[in-house]
Amino acid sequence: MNKQLRNRELRVAAYAVCVRDDEILLARWVARDGTKKWTLPGGGMDHGEDPLDTVIREVEEETGYAAEMTALLGLDSIRRQYPRKLGAFADFQGLRIVYEGRITGGELRHETDGSTDLAAWHPLAAVTALERVELVDIGLELWRSRPPTGRPAGTGR
Repeated sequence: MNKQLRNRELRVAAYAVCVRDDEILLARWVARDGTKKWTLPGGGMDHGEDPLDTVIREVEEETGYAAEMTALLGLDSIRRQYPRKLGAFADFQGLRIVYEGRITGGELRHETDGSTDLAAWHPLAAVTALERVELVDIGLELWRSRPPTGRPAGTGR
């Protein structure tokens, strides 16, 4: 097998933009190096899992809430390279499916033994002051503009 092909990685994930009373529900992601940034609740799709089931499962795991998805807002694709062992590099592509979600039950709690450590509601007006991943801004842009192509305007994506 071609070495370049072995270094390709594709991750499909589903996320929710949950807004109520001018606040957005976010989970705080903990990177392998310990860096912490706010993100949309959601995560990777298991093999054979439907994306809608993925986002509902992930919202519950990361926040404690039961949720239903009310709209498909769009897709976001990212591509990055990062180092691997022995001087090799991984060619990573992430396909992120973004839904609008509505909380239907449960109680806010933090995830344990997962990729996030906190869950909280944040005022929409305060989001720009948060340490956050770019997906939060992408999700909010999709939520606000609802582009017919499912891609935020002006992102060059």
